[in-house]
Amino acid sequence: MGRMAESRFPDPREATPDGVVAVGGRPEPALLEEAYARGIFPWPVDGYPLLWFSPPERGILFFEELHVPRSLARERRRTRLTFTFDRAFERVIRACAEVSRAHEKGTWIKSWMIRGYCEFHRLGRAHSVEAWEDGELVGGLYGVDAGGAFAGESMFHLRPNASKLALLFLTEHLRARGLGWLDIQVMTPHMEALGARLVPREEFLRLLAETQRRGLKLF
Repeated sequence: MGRMAESRFPDPREATPDGVVAVGGRPEPALLEEAYARGIFPWPVDGYPLLWFSPPERGILFFEELHVPRSLARERRRTRLTFTFDRAFERVIRACAEVSRAHEKGTWIKSWMIRGYCEFHRLGRAHSVEAWEDGELVGGLYGVDAGGAFAGESMFHLRPNASKLALLFLTEHLRARGLGWLDIQVMTPHMEALGARLVPREEFLRLLAETQRRGLKLF
């Protein structure tokens, strides 16, 4: 593990057992771009400078292994929701920060994180998916284009299944662009139910590098 210096990160294979690669810095576009390109992401932890992670095991959703439960497939067929990309990025990331979750206290998406990712979005590297109901934003997610791969960051919903349907909309879009998988970083019960699984860091880094060499244009 190393301290941030000259906007460069140590090799993620040198992470601590908990996956910490570096300490310090701010979520500025130059650091975010380098981090995601190397399979590293920031995650604030109270009481510490900003921590940058590459966990020993990575959550990945391979699109060929995507499992859509019958009830969700039925909801997708009959939903009245509409979906867009990048129409309301700041509203999405703020909603992800504000919506309460049963398994979490507070949020890791601090105001200074929001500012950094909004700037990254303005540079065309962070993207949002929005779910709308009669013109009202009722769900969505955001993430980062890691040089032709995509790292999902956080989701929210104000209507049942809105974020899940937004995720399916995203996977269809990415698959159409030639991508075969989604980096979900950390496994959750929801993503596991959709077919996501953990892969070792080394396998993830190899997959990331192979995907980046393809030079896919995702958006």
